Amino acid sequence: QLIESGGGWGQVGGSLRLSCAASGRTFSTLPMAWFRQVAGKEREFVALISGSGETTFHADSVAGRFTISRDNAKNTVYLQMNNLKSEDTAVYFCAADPEGSWRSVDAYAYWGQGTQVTVSS
Repeated sequence: QLIESGGGWGQVGGSLRLSCAASGRTFSTLPMAWFRQVAGKEREFVALISGSGETTFHADSVAGRFTISRDNAKNTVYLQMNNLKSEDTAVYFCAADPEGSWRSVDAYAYWGQGTQVTVSS
C-alpha cells in the first residue's frame, strides 16, 4: 500500500514537499516514481528514483525545480517541489516497481490514492 501526503495549497514561486509512505511490503529495493494528473488529461511522469536512491530521473518540465529522494529506513519516498508554477497544479501519485518503460503509467502495478496540489498566484 502506498499513501501520499503533503499536498495542499502553494504559491507561485513557493515550495511543497510530498511524501509517499509504503506499507504492507518492503519497497526499499524497488524503483519508485511520482506521476501527476490534471482533470481530463493523461497521467504524466514526473520523477523516478532507483531502489538504492543513487539514480534519479526527472521530467523536463520539473527538472531543476523538483527533486525526488527516498529514505529506505522509513520506507518513504519524497518529492521536494520548489519554484512552483501554476501549471504544477495536479493530483500527484506515487507508484512502485515498474516493469518495462518506467515513464509509462502502464508499467506500474502499485499506486497510491493521490494527493492534490494547487498552486495559486
